[in-house]
Amino acid sequence: MWLADQWKDYELIDCGGGERLERWGGHILVRPDPQAIWATPRRNALWQRPEGRYHRSSTGGGHWEKGRLPAQWQIGYGGLTFQIKPMSFKHTGIFPEQAANWDFAMERIRQAGRPIRVLNLFAYTGAASVACAAAGASVCHVDAAKGMVAWAKENAKASGLESAPIRWIVDDCAKFVEREIRRGKTYDAIIMDPPSYGRGPSGEVWKIEDQLYDFLKLCVGVLSDKPLFVLLNSYTAGLAPGVLGHLLRLLVEARYGGKTAWDELGLPVTETGLALPCGAAGRWVAEG
Repeated sequence: MWLADQWKDYELIDCGGGERLERWGGHILVRPDPQAIWATPRRNALWQRPEGRYHRSSTGGGHWEKGRLPAQWQIGYGGLTFQIKPMSFKHTGIFPEQAANWDFAMERIRQAGRPIRVLNLFAYTGAASVACAAAGASVCHVDAAKGMVAWAKENAKASGLESAPIRWIVDDCAKFVEREIRRGKTYDAIIMDPPSYGRGPSGEVWKIEDQLYDFLKLCVGVLSDKPLFVLLNSYTAGLAPGVLGHLLRLLVEARYGGKTAWDELGLPVTETGLALPCGAAGRWVAEG
């Protein structure tokens, strides 16, 4: 498991019974987590007095029960700063387990010894975009949701990267990649974090099981002659890490050589010393 174990401003204190107890900076949240199906004694008193608790609805969706929780606040990671905002469907704007991938991308960029162009697709609130820019890359950030791109710009500004070479694009990812291919644009690294299901700005339907292979195949068309890495994430329970690895081996490694690895992403749990699985990732890297 690739663990995001370098956090100081985030902590997974405990989890179980379908919930996780978390510290986000100075604020305590309880949120649902379908992976945490085991029982926990909940000895930590913070279970009983969080500042925010997300309750799922039996009819779908849910709502926040907030005490002293502010509308937004900031947390830091390795010199980066992110805006946290409790929002619908339990999200806060950051997936903390992705820090393991931010570290991976930043290390590869810093060690490249040359200018690196990164394409970040389904880029959400831009944590990976900000991390890559901080490491010295130029970044193209693409997401279909205008509000998420605006939030990503806030994160770049909070991290002191307001003037960094980041292009902010609100568009359907597949249509954008198709246009970049026609323009002859290329990138040295691609990061993609596709949703299980979604719709583009014009109602385009995305279903990961049906479209991921063809989409990754399309994206290979914008890789440069000397690509550095391709990073593929998935939260879809039905897709094992090996599926992501096989896609990268078939579509990227077969063409460029290099090496492919895949694993679960996870967060260490303070109370138990265990790790909570939080999705899967595949990484292709060039040799040398």
